[in-house]
Amino acid sequence: MKEVINFDERKPIWIALSDLYLDTELKQDFHLKYIATTIFQSSYTFDEVKKINKYEVFPVLFSNLLQPAGEWFAFDEKITINSIIEWIESKKPLDLLAVEWVYMVYKDINEEYWDEIEYLYNKIRSSSLSGS
Repeated sequence: MKEVINFDERKPIWIALSDLYLDTELKQDFHLKYIATTIFQSSYTFDEVKKINKYEVFPVLFSNLLQPAGEWFAFDEKITINSIIEWIESKKPLDLLAVEWVYMVYKDINEEYWDEIEYLYNKIRSSSLSGS
């Protein structure tokens, strides 16, 4: 049975995660803080968002980082969302095996950001819990 996905709930996550696939350094704190804040404000756990990245965003956008002159400013939101939805609706079990393999090969492309995003996410989360 196929997982039912609420696309409207996913859209902010997809757009935030798409920044990880821009052909530029995301060293500015505001990029990573924006991603961490978007994750925190969503209904998803941090681990769920990492899975969304791997199985929904990565398959559609990772090739941008392999191009000599990929998109570096921002992806068109509408095209990005439509491409991800199209991927989700058309993927086959064999596609998921391909994603596993390709992700294993290319996951280091933006892996360095995940530690910082998780740190910022936990900081936001603990500030929220302590009421600061």
